Parts: sequence; structure tokens; C-alpha cells
Amino acid sequence: MIGLHNLKPASGSKHRKKIVGRGVGSGHGRTATRGCKGQKSRSGDGAKKAGFEGGQMPLFRRIPKRGFNNNRFRKEYEIVNIESLNKFDEGVEVTPLLLKQAGLVSKVKFVKILGTGNLNKSLIVRASSFSKSAFEKIRIAGGKTEIVK
Repeated sequence: MIGLHNLKPASGSKHRKKIVGRGVGSGHGRTATRGCKGQKSRSGDGAKKAGFEGGQMPLFRRIPKRGFNNNRFRKEYEIVNIESLNKFDEGVEVTPLLLKQAGLVSKVKFVKILGTGNLNKSLIVRASSFSKSAFEKIRIAGGKTEIVK
């Protein structure tokens, strides 16, 4: 009859913990299963930092670095030509959100209006920045420009 008092784990599933570095007679003494000399035999030296190439000069240090890199603080502008603003109705307030809904930009963050083409309608245009020609063409068409931060 099976009861809690005579349950046993499957044979071979339980192992004694390997005890290393406890004398030559134990079978795991002297080098304590770490082989002979070298990096992995020392304590704390097994882990290597990212990009480590075994003491060879790492790739990121071999490649020359030149110029100025402003990736951290750069502003990437979404560009919209003034010609594409003709698809909106007369007197509409064009905002970055409206441009995104119309499919003219993919992000709403920074939008710059450029002066390529002609504007036939009077619009109120809000954007992060404008080129000089776009600014003038919107004014000539009877519209207003507003810089949004």
C-alpha cells in the first residue's frame, strides 16, 4: 500500500552536492575542478566585460572616432512641403496632429514646413519651424503661421 511514509524520489534523480577544494583525497582537491592555470582558474576573473576580445584591442577602440556626434540632443524634423497643405479646406487650422491624421507625417514631435510648391488656400499653420519661403508663401496666401514648442 502506498502512503506518505514510504514515498521515495525516482532513482538517479537526487545527487550529492559536489564539494570542491577539500583536499587531494576527495577527488576534487588541489585545482578544485578548474583545470590548470589561466583566467578561468582564478577567482572572480571568469566574467568578461562586453566587447572583451581576450586582451586584443577591442573593435570599438580600434575604429577611429571623428567629428561631432549630437545623437543625444538632436531634433529630427518631419518635413512637409507647402504644396501638400492644399489638401486641407480653406481657413482650417493645420496642426502637427492634423498632419499626422492626414498621413503627411509619421510623428507629431517636430514638424518643419518647407516652401516647395505653391499654396492656394488661406490656412492657419502651426508647426515647430518654417523655412523663409514657406513663411512668406503662407502670408501671401492670406494665412497665418505660428511656431509651436
